[in-house]
Amino acid sequence: MSTRFGVTRGTALVAAALAAVVASTLSAPASAAGDGGGGDHARHADHWGVIARNTIGSPVADLRNGPYGSFGVTGTAARPPYGRGSLGIAVADDSTTLSPPSEKVDFGNEVDFYGDPVRGLRRVGFHVFQTGENVTYGGAENMPNIKFEIDPNLSALPGDNYSTMVWVPDASPVTNRWSGFIDATATGHWFLTGNEVPACGPAAECTFAEIKDALDDGGTGATILTAAVGKGRDHMWIGAVDGLRINQDVYDFEADGVRTRRVG
Repeated sequence: MSTRFGVTRGTALVAAALAAVVASTLSAPASAAGDGGGGDHARHADHWGVIARNTIGSPVADLRNGPYGSFGVTGTAARPPYGRGSLGIAVADDSTTLSPPSEKVDFGNEVDFYGDPVRGLRRVGFHVFQTGENVTYGGAENMPNIKFEIDPNLSALPGDNYSTMVWVPDASPVTNRWSGFIDATATGHWFLTGNEVPACGPAAECTFAEIKDALDDGGTGATILTAAVGKGRDHMWIGAVDGLRINQDVYDFEADGVRTRRVG
């Protein structure tokens, strides 16, 4: 039969192998390559996940579809701002034997931002699905954070190679629906977890510009180790985040992976 149609056995095997390659390429998850415009970070969707060493208790940080709603909510606020999914986060406030007893989770990327200069951060923020219950649990500012683990590289403290630069948002502008973009460079406050810059320590409230200036003391310049969205250790919180923006890239959290959208 092969001869009748002018195809040799060898040619048929090559064609079959080529077809298998094409089929495999077409069936690959879209998240593996981003959306085609995301630059280098878009090629490493598999580098995103729960940062195990920064997780306490048994919290949830899960790529999921939705949330849609809440009930009665319509329009753009009733669905994730990008695609169909988001990063669902759930932490408890009193579930461990540690002190404090609350849980903690960071969902982030420990590879692709390594070595990037902190002074190069220009746009940072996200969209959040906040609930009225979360406000009841911990107040209006009971919100997830954006965190950059960094090497401060301060000339005054050459032996100090680690701190975490944390954004604490203001209260979400809406509850029980998706917020618009919340700009971490213009709202809320930032702090460093160590004592590298007391004026921007955990008890202080520095602006984005102030914390970058505080890290620029004439040394080689602070560099990023990791980037993450996190929550804890403080109040119970159950909600979702989407559209994490870091400079020109927006990270779209979908059930099948993290996609990168270049926004300029």
